[in-house]
This record gives sequence, C-alpha cells and structure tokens, in this order.
Amino acid sequence: MFHFHLAENGTTVKTEIIAGITTFLSMVYILAVYPSVMGEIGFPAGGAVIAAAIASFIGTVLMGLFG
Repeated sequence: MFHFHLAENGTTVKTEIIAGITTFLSMVYILAVYPSVMGEIGFPAGGAVIAAAIASFIGTVLMGLFG
C-alpha cells in the first residue's frame, strides 16, 4: 500500500482530508464567481469559466510535478 510518512511530516490523515476539502471548495467558489466578475468588464461568461478551469488545471499539474 501507500506510505506517505504523515507522522514524519507533522500531519495527520484528518488534516490532509480537511485541506483537500478546503482546496476543492475554494476552486468551486472561484469557478462560480469569476465569470460574473469578468462579465462586468465585458468578458464573455463562458470564456471566463473555461479560462479559469484551464488555468487551475495547469497550475495544479505544475504544482504536482514540481511539489
């Protein structure tokens, strides 16, 4: 099975699950609010959602590779 050495890194499974849920909810909030903010300055809402999703995907992949 997987060995993540959580205790050695000063964390617990509960802490990691809460961190994951917090990150997920933050991204959902951004994807929900970002189009309305960008729409106020004339950017199409559909394009704003796609741009935010692609940017978050690229950022997540880069963090995963270099982290």
